Amino acid sequence: MDMLWSGWGDPAKAAPLPDSVTGLLRDLLGVTPRESGPADLADIAAPAAALPDEARTALRAALGAPDALREDAESRIRHTRGKSTPDLLRIRAGEVDDIPAAVLLPGDHDEVLAVLRACAEHGVAAVPFGGGTSVVGGLAPTTKRPFVALDLRRLDRLIAVDEVSRTATLQPGLRGPQCEALLNERGWTLGHFPQSFEWATVGGFAAARSSGQASAGYGRFDEMVLGLTVATPEGTLETGRAPRSAAGPDLRQLVLGSEGALGVITAVTVRIRPLPAERIYEGWRFASFEAGTAALRRLAQDGPRPTVLRLSDEAETFVGLAQPDAIGSAALPENPGCMAVVGYEGGAEDTAARRAAACEVLLACGGELIGEEPGDRWEHGRYNAPYLRDALLDAGAFAETLETAAFWSALPGLYTAVRSALTDTLTEAGTPPLVMCHISHTYENGASLYFTVVSAQGEDAVAHWEPAKRAANDAILAAGGTISHHHGVGTDHRDWYAREIGPLGIRMLQAVKAEVDPSGVLSPGVLIPVR
Repeated sequence: MDMLWSGWGDPAKAAPLPDSVTGLLRDLLGVTPRESGPADLADIAAPAAALPDEARTALRAALGAPDALREDAESRIRHTRGKSTPDLLRIRAGEVDDIPAAVLLPGDHDEVLAVLRACAEHGVAAVPFGGGTSVVGGLAPTTKRPFVALDLRRLDRLIAVDEVSRTATLQPGLRGPQCEALLNERGWTLGHFPQSFEWATVGGFAAARSSGQASAGYGRFDEMVLGLTVATPEGTLETGRAPRSAAGPDLRQLVLGSEGALGVITAVTVRIRPLPAERIYEGWRFASFEAGTAALRRLAQDGPRPTVLRLSDEAETFVGLAQPDAIGSAALPENPGCMAVVGYEGGAEDTAARRAAACEVLLACGGELIGEEPGDRWEHGRYNAPYLRDALLDAGAFAETLETAAFWSALPGLYTAVRSALTDTLTEAGTPPLVMCHISHTYENGASLYFTVVSAQGEDAVAHWEPAKRAANDAILAAGGTISHHHGVGTDHRDWYAREIGPLGIRMLQAVKAEVDPSGVLSPGVLIPVR
């Protein structure tokens, strides 16, 4: 099944907002209903396919299947940009000026290599496409030449499982649920469950340094990766002969997070874990975000570490985003404070022991155990927030997310700075927002902050967001945060990433790109500024 072209996920799962939420948006934020809905797919006037004849012939020759090169309007529209709110607003309005010239579906590593060589020879840019879930402009190259979307869905096999070493080698086109199903039937799990899990792919997880909702227990995706196979216009890169090595810089780390700018990942070897016998999620209440943050830090630093550990601030808890399925319902307590979701997965004995020890810590930090009902609600609705975003857009609201991370000592200042930047900028524009936040991932030395912003759309919803996004990015860097913890860089964050790593860091990346992609056809302008 293809994802909804004008929104998120499965159209059958979309649902309108409850009347209580629509009324809250009207009364609190001045949101008014949209005058019209999204354009019809059939009515969008896509520019004609722009592949030169010689390039088309060469690309067809590089692909094995007769229908592996597609130039029809619908295929190209479905591969236009990603799923950020500005992306959706533009495509809902029928704007497809940056549509790919064609969609290619290679069947194996050799076909990817042949495609990249043909692209380099004929001056056609190539953008790897997994689940299409990028929210940072990762699928929107900065180029005037024609580009193709390199859809990796046919590379969807579990290549091998090494049960002695506890590793699995996966092709990049496997979506999250497919990957888990293949491993689960053998008694294993990857343990990687980002919000985009239902649609994002293994290759995308690696290319964007994804982080799943159970990262406290299973780790980030880049921590799971042991080996990579990468196709470039200049040949194949193989990395990962051992779990760890002192044989020079780790090239795996160079490829992870490279977002298609340095090559196309065609195989990923990851560590796997036994399928857990127990999964328990429960809700905790804290009097304040400060108190809850202190409790999470204590668990992250001194243990025991739960598998899932997240904390919503007062605004997010009150609205109900801590439990998406509770929004607009009577399930929220009268005085919610700050809601934390704490989860444990593993063997029955280990899970019980960690849960008991963690409860002692959380109680000592002032937490109040609410029980498993809030945790079960969170588990049931953990992938639903993007559908909620679509419903908000349908109702005339603007809704977007952004995230960052910092060391624990910098976290309070970062939280305040980003909230203030968003609130001040949007209020000055006449669309005062509701800004919510949660701690989504924790580490011994720091944590990530994930913000959700809701406001009225204003006269031009995309233009109204751009100054606020710039202000938030500036505030992140000024407060000591990283420009992205897990969404990635793409084109949206590229200029701030350049400031984060400095001119020398950028020149180092440009030098690597010049070696593996001398023609500059791999995702131009994504991650790395074009020279």
